[in-house]
Amino acid sequence: MGDLILLRHGETEWSRAGRHTGRTDIPLTPRGEQAAAALAPLLAGRDYTAVLTSPARRAVRTAELALGPAASAARPDQDLWEWDYGGYEGMTTQQIQQRHPGWYLWRDGVAGGEDHPGETIGQVGERTDRVLARVRPPLREGDVVLVAHGHVLRVLTARWLELPPADGKLFRLDTGTMSTLGAEHDEPVISAWNVAPG
Repeated sequence: MGDLILLRHGETEWSRAGRHTGRTDIPLTPRGEQAAAALAPLLAGRDYTAVLTSPARRAVRTAELALGPAASAARPDQDLWEWDYGGYEGMTTQQIQQRHPGWYLWRDGVAGGEDHPGETIGQVGERTDRVLARVRPPLREGDVVLVAHGHVLRVLTARWLELPPADGKLFRLDTGTMSTLGAEHDEPVISAWNVAPG
């Protein structure tokens, strides 16, 4: 079995400011582009059986910079979009806590109106389960790369480890980093986590 390689996209203006960035399609900052390109040596020399990205341009651009020619085979996957934060889109945790003291995403979820309710953590978990079901066949043949966002990749990691989606809270994941999921004695494991280039 190959490795499941997770790349969190590089920095954006909103990630730098701590703003919840779900479906707003924001480009990488110059620093984010540099970090994405700096991942290339960590990925060199591997043959990928599949590369999937979030449709967001910050993820697609990270794939291009980190994977070089291998990114030409990347396929966008709607299930790799970031958590839909509903009415909390664009807000910082501090701003949300001014309205809802003690609010914690992994426990309290998101709020929104009928026109944009956002997603529950269960819905994010269902999406990541679909991604994992799609990547298992190509993983039998070699390495697979997923390029996406912090919270969705944390939920996906929890599901890989057969944990509840909310246990994604246990896995801090910075922008412009690589993580690797694998197996030991046929049991799912984290092989490397939150690895920054250099």
